[in-house]
Amino acid sequence: MAERDRLRDYRGKRDFERTGEPRGRGASGGARPRFVVQIHDASTTHFDFRLQVGGVLKSWSVPKGPSADPKDKRLAVPTEDHPLEYEEFEGVIPRGEYGGGTVIVWDHGTYEPLSHDREGRPVDFAQALERGHVTFRLRGSKLRGEYALTRFRGGRDGDGEQAWLLVRRAGGSARAHGAPDPRRARSVRSGRTLAQVASEAAGR
Repeated sequence: MAERDRLRDYRGKRDFERTGEPRGRGASGGARPRFVVQIHDASTTHFDFRLQVGGVLKSWSVPKGPSADPKDKRLAVPTEDHPLEYEEFEGVIPRGEYGGGTVIVWDHGTYEPLSHDREGRPVDFAQALERGHVTFRLRGSKLRGEYALTRFRGGRDGDGEQAWLLVRRAGGSARAHGAPDPRRARSVRSGRTLAQVASEAAGR
């Protein structure tokens, strides 16, 4: 599927004359695929977890945010694919627009795909994602270590609403940080909180 088609839902939900979100113009990825975790203070405050897969950011809404504790199973609900440029987006989406509210970049970095078949051979990450289970190692400023995303409800062909689990895998470094209080969290890009971004956008 061409990138412009993969972003059709994303673009169809937004008025780019009003929102500062990127339209998506085909930014190229680096040698390693990227990830970003944004905190989004919309109708409900939640975390958006995004992985670069091909030419887009595959995206999930994670109400409680990623956790460093392997015992925590975080619900992750798929949303539309976002353009790669969205990794840098931070600001206020106008009220009345889709997803209206404040966004900060809580963490970003690269990730290493780790998915293998039963014989231990590496498998294509996009195909593993379609089948409903991927593992990967995050290398961010705040999140570091191995995680897994597993679909437990809904089919890959739109058969029912999908729901996934995002879980930190046991082992590895104990220095990884879990999700903070979103109201006190600071952007990895600007050091600002949600309240500071909203206040600056309002000119206060």
